[in-house]
Amino acid sequence: MAMPALVLVHGGGFAGDCWEPTVDAIRRADPELKVLTVDLPGRRGKPGDLVTACIDEWVDSVVADIKSAEFDDNLVIVGHSLAGLTVPAIVAKLGSSRVREMILATAQVPANGSALVDTFPGALSWFARRTAKRKVQKGRSVGLPTALARFVLCNGMTPAQRRFTLARSCQESPSVYLEKVDRSGMPDDVPRTWILTRRDRSAVSMKIQHECIAALGGVQTLIEVDTCHMLMVSEPQRLAEILVQRCRLYE
Repeated sequence: MAMPALVLVHGGGFAGDCWEPTVDAIRRADPELKVLTVDLPGRRGKPGDLVTACIDEWVDSVVADIKSAEFDDNLVIVGHSLAGLTVPAIVAKLGSSRVREMILATAQVPANGSALVDTFPGALSWFARRTAKRKVQKGRSVGLPTALARFVLCNGMTPAQRRFTLARSCQESPSVYLEKVDRSGMPDDVPRTWILTRRDRSAVSMKIQHECIAALGGVQTLIEVDTCHMLMVSEPQRLAEILVQRCRLYE
């Protein structure tokens, strides 16, 4: 069997170009491995309204991009951060006959039937829900101020890595923060791997990540990386090694 193609789904406040350092490292490690980095609707010229976005719309967009890439029925799907909302539904839509493995990296995964804001601890959940509702009512997207983004996303990075990350930060949808997820169709026979970031200052601390793993129903493989939230920028070589190794399991 040929090595599966790798599909990389970005997280919140970013687009597909955030994966560039890791994709470069993957190409050095295995030039034959096919890689697709998607842009979700509403960023980098991809049509879509961030304010009114919904999870199903994003899922359909990724599935359409995979179809356009003309990949065969042999895929490993990777999701970072906010992609914890979409990747399980993408896997459900493609099915276990096509997806060899689902990999989530420091992802935000609400319990089935709940929303992203429910994953936030204590008063932060109330504040996030209130803020998201106000943004939707006013027709505005959301985004992190530069100083805050530097603190929560870029700890431990080199100056060049910080510049790269902050230059690619973009606005995000408030509506998906409020939307309840439905994972009833997610196949149980697709192996699940979780990449846990040990120095994450974002809304997915190690504690929250373990809660999200439980909400997902557990994983077969847990890989820890001692880095910040944006591991595709801070540790591209290590992440590339992990992803290539996972794909090689299915040759």
